[in-house]
Amino acid sequence: MQSILEFITFEHRIEHDLEHKKQFSAPKIYNANGDLNKRWYVYYSFRNPDSGNLTRQKNVYGITNTFTTFEERMYVLSTYARNLLKLLEQGYSPYNDNTELYQNLQQEEEKENSVLSSNGIATAQLQKRNGSVATGLEQKETTENPNIHTEKSENANCNNDETVTVEMALQQALSIKKNVVNERTHADYTYKAKHLLKWLEENEPTVVAMEQLTKQHLNTYLNDILGKTSARNRNNYRIDLSSLFQTLKDNDLVANNYLKKIPPLRSVPVRNRGFSLKEQERIFSYLEERDPLLLLYIKFISYAFLRPIEACRIKVKNVDVHNKRIRFKAKNKPYKTKILPQLLIDALPDLSELPQENVLFAPEGLGANWESKLASRRDYFSKRFKEVVKNHFGFNENYGLYSFRHTYITKLYNELIKEQAPFAAKSKLMLITGHTTMTALEKYLRTIDAEMPADYSDML
Repeated sequence: MQSILEFITFEHRIEHDLEHKKQFSAPKIYNANGDLNKRWYVYYSFRNPDSGNLTRQKNVYGITNTFTTFEERMYVLSTYARNLLKLLEQGYSPYNDNTELYQNLQQEEEKENSVLSSNGIATAQLQKRNGSVATGLEQKETTENPNIHTEKSENANCNNDETVTVEMALQQALSIKKNVVNERTHADYTYKAKHLLKWLEENEPTVVAMEQLTKQHLNTYLNDILGKTSARNRNNYRIDLSSLFQTLKDNDLVANNYLKKIPPLRSVPVRNRGFSLKEQERIFSYLEERDPLLLLYIKFISYAFLRPIEACRIKVKNVDVHNKRIRFKAKNKPYKTKILPQLLIDALPDLSELPQENVLFAPEGLGANWESKLASRRDYFSKRFKEVVKNHFGFNENYGLYSFRHTYITKLYNELIKEQAPFAAKSKLMLITGHTTMTALEKYLRTIDAEMPADYSDML
């Protein structure tokens, strides 16, 4: 009885028949998140004839792990997965004796080779073994009508037109992105890729290969998100998935990024409002008694003009009280150093005895051990602020931790503008807030309504 590896590496032509209900799952690639020190393989499930349940089958390794580069291993595994999918469609079953199937495929291959040889098409046979020859029907259609241009042909794999599943392609894009973007962004990409795969499985079960995925499918998917959530959320999915598809296109894994051709929808962004002076004073007075740790967290946002997620990144060792400096990972650069104002230093307790590698803000107190991802830390303090402050004072969804940053930037700008010309005031403010360009700062000030005109009553 032939092994599964003999079947996969055996080259032949098999027409896809994706209309029938499958008794197996599409083969998937495990690449250990790009770790070349681990074993990579193809895995799949097949319906057990006794139990009726899909059962995980033996992993297919082949010669994959003899290669030492990401691209080589992915090429081999993609070939295995593609051929395994074809064989499963042809009728291969790990629970049956497949000798007859193997012999039939051998005979079919020999017959094809005989026909090709008799017609003198030696080069076509070579191309076929590389998985890049077109079927006779496709060649005939192209000859009869050279203007034929379908979405399927546009999105066919550029690397010799190999058939790659949507899941395999997205998995490879995520592997490439892992060393390019930060952990939070990669997590967002991963979530949205899984969401798209789940939607395809439920709504377009026949779309398995990447070459079957069209612009119409993606448009329908985005419209489904729009109907269930909002235009803003739909646009976010479009941006993140487009980034993955562009990575595939840049690496010659697909010919076209359809998502770039789908325009974004107009949406009104939800922005936090700043607090009034009375509201800010009431909140600070309340937190002095109710939650001093949350108050100090808010003061870092207010006095050092940090974003909430930047405050969550701070470790004890990043706070240099002696030199009045604070170092943290910023939104737009690996690390950023800002001044630690005396107002904030006065609010800090002694940090010298705290573990230097621990994050500054943790649920149990300053410098406490907290093994949690960055996004979870930020969400924790957002929920804590909602429970302690927003619910107590009755603030709606227009107010959040960002509101304190808006409040104090507005307050600082209004003080600077009293003694300096607008451009000089903005130039000094830009150094404090960390905005990289004057245009970005001016746009931000307009957004939070910090820049207001003088009273114009005398002009009326």
